[in-house]
Amino acid sequence: MSLLTAVLWGILPIALNLSLASMDAITITFYRFLVAGLFVFLWLFKSQALPRLPALGKHKGGWLLVASLLLVLNYISNVQALVYIEPETSQVLMQVAPLLLMVGGVLFYKESFTLLQAVGAMTLVIGLLLFFSGRLQDLLLGADGYHIGLSLTIVAAIAWATYALMQKPLLKVLTAKQLTLLIYLIGAIVLLPFASLSQLFNMGWVSVLALLFCCLNTIVAYGAFTEALNIWQASKVGAVITLAPVFTFLSMHLAVSLMPEYFVASAFGVWAYVGAAAVVLGAAMTSLGKGQKSR
Repeated sequence: MSLLTAVLWGILPIALNLSLASMDAITITFYRFLVAGLFVFLWLFKSQALPRLPALGKHKGGWLLVASLLLVLNYISNVQALVYIEPETSQVLMQVAPLLLMVGGVLFYKESFTLLQAVGAMTLVIGLLLFFSGRLQDLLLGADGYHIGLSLTIVAAIAWATYALMQKPLLKVLTAKQLTLLIYLIGAIVLLPFASLSQLFNMGWVSVLALLFCCLNTIVAYGAFTEALNIWQASKVGAVITLAPVFTFLSMHLAVSLMPEYFVASAFGVWAYVGAAAVVLGAAMTSLGKGQKSR
């Protein structure tokens, strides 16, 4: 289940790239939230487990709204970043998110900070420096909006980490599925006035299939992730999920071979690949460090 989640999250940027050819980031996110929200609603309705909103209260209701807006920001920033940077770059840089989550956990929830997490954090940072060492000129000169794409990805990482931290008190009064339902539905309602729904009818069949995959990916990847957490240690699940960038590199290579009219091979040097491997290793170590008892 953990590996399935990593594969789906790894492939997702490729499908999002295809969808972006005919639809803007806000509208793509709206459809993803709507489809996923309706699916989770039907699931909970069938099992008679729909959330009871009065149990939230005003205080946690405010937290829920903010958490929903943060996830909306995460989704939109992630998609929009792909206009400016390669899917591989986006996935590698997004590994900053679990690092930020770890720091937030230590600062706000007084969680332990282990030696393995410290080594993992340093490895991740070194990996990022190696990965971007060959693109410093593009970054400094802002070539083709490269700095914009990186900035959007960092915004997405910060938004996701903050959203994840805000889940902790909400999960005391809601189950994971109930919280997901409310966040998706709130997100869809917030995005509706800004979404161009008619774009769906002007898309080619490739873009439509890509959008459908993105919507199903949201449902299946989350379901696999939840099931993995139910049957395995969270730290090990997190470590496996950090493999997502590996599958992005592989799927992008495959996409260039099978659909050259839609994809162009990304130009990465040897040090970029070494850096990407170090980022994945560092993120995995950071996640595994959560499973250790503080000494």
